Amino acid sequence: MPTYVMSDIHGEYDKYCRMLEKIALSAEDTLYVVGDVVDRGPQPMEILLDMMNRENVYPICGNHDFLALDMLKKLDVEITEENAETHLDVDTMNEFLDWMHDGGRTTMEGYRRLSDEQKRDVLDYLADFAMYEAAEVGDRVFILVHAGLGNFRLGKKISEYTIKELIMDRSDPDRQYFEDESIFVVTGHTPTLLISGKAEIYHSHNNICIDCGACMGGRLACICLDTMEEFYV
Repeated sequence: MPTYVMSDIHGEYDKYCRMLEKIALSAEDTLYVVGDVVDRGPQPMEILLDMMNRENVYPICGNHDFLALDMLKKLDVEITEENAETHLDVDTMNEFLDWMHDGGRTTMEGYRRLSDEQKRDVLDYLADFAMYEAAEVGDRVFILVHAGLGNFRLGKKISEYTIKELIMDRSDPDRQYFEDESIFVVTGHTPTLLISGKAEIYHSHNNICIDCGACMGGRLACICLDTMEEFYV
């Protein structure tokens, strides 16, 4: 059964649903979502709730998912006499303002509409997002990571990378990271509009960049790793 990858859905629930229909995702297929499910677009919680109910969807953490989890855990706390004066310190407030500026409002508003049980489930789900995955498809290996392999060096194990290096540091799409031609690196994070000027998947030097700017006037992209067929909404 085929293996698909998409990334940077950013709350675009309508595009997400249309993409699932376009690829005709079945329970036997596998779908990896390479980060940034939340923020910016109008319905991030609807996407998370749908993904949570699909055993064949494997989420990988993006910088927006990581920040949203951190902020929601800090903000969704009962205020008591003991924590009233210390709960929202200056650092937390600055982090919150940065999050709002970078699209966190839709995530916060959607979270507030959830039931208490749904809130707990969403936080648990976000906390379980993997930092990377390695998918073997046929005779090829695909390293799936949101931003890239920051501070890359040959011989550096992927488990040795920091969270920042995996979810924040941008990859160099024109760099051949591995001599082995059967190893590919699949990333989101950097919109292909900024790489090639086109809202289409970018292939170069065994790099596959799949963030096609779904929330910034581009398209939601998905690639089938078995056939390299590309899908767009």
